[in-house]
Amino acid sequence: MQHTRRQFLNATAAAGVAVAGACAPTPKGAVGRHIVLLGDSIFDNAVYVPGEPSVIQQLTTELGERGKATLLATDGDVTTSIVRQLGGLPVDATHLVLSVGGNDALQHTGILDKTIANSAELLAELATIHARFRKAYAEMLGAVLRHGKPTAVCTIYDSNFPLPRKLLADVALSVFNDAILRCASDVGVPVLDLRRIFREAKDYANPIEPSAIGGAKLVKAIVKVTEEHDFTMRRTTLYA
Repeated sequence: MQHTRRQFLNATAAAGVAVAGACAPTPKGAVGRHIVLLGDSIFDNAVYVPGEPSVIQQLTTELGERGKATLLATDGDVTTSIVRQLGGLPVDATHLVLSVGGNDALQHTGILDKTIANSAELLAELATIHARFRKAYAEMLGAVLRHGKPTAVCTIYDSNFPLPRKLLADVALSVFNDAILRCASDVGVPVLDLRRIFREAKDYANPIEPSAIGGAKLVKAIVKVTEEHDFTMRRTTLYA
């Protein structure tokens, strides 16, 4: 446990040094913003909304002449995939927005149906999952912040499974969201709380992917945080 904690603290400390050198916020309405989306199918959702605009298309339209957007997020990617995505980072990127962790959580869906002898056994398993994910997320976030760009992260939104499975899944997801929020606050980056953005069934294309309607809400939140947040303050603020 001491070794894990030390590794975690080293990772977050390195991330803090990197974010301290991040660029100042782009003034509202300024031209030249280049938002890069990192992560998974929350951003790379084109295949789930056939005939409707994807998140990257909606963001490009919303920015218009005020800037541009690049999609590096890849459907199916997990936390450890982000370092690879960073290899394609455009040199003129001004803001990075990260949404990852949902596929990490999907790797543990078996826990929803697992027979557990007692509550202590379940809590011990959740504690192990939390510790491993938090360590991996902290290391990944440190790698992102070392690029010195204003960065925002996203929580994992609640599921759209039918009841009662939804209740179980959402509680399990809180383990991952706690890790994300802790890592974000350790280094002072803003958070888009997707749990507060995706509130209705119509926001989802299926149980776990965003629809065009949900994508439009997400895009407005992305534009808001990149326009309004003062990244130089190293302050974690929730946006919804």
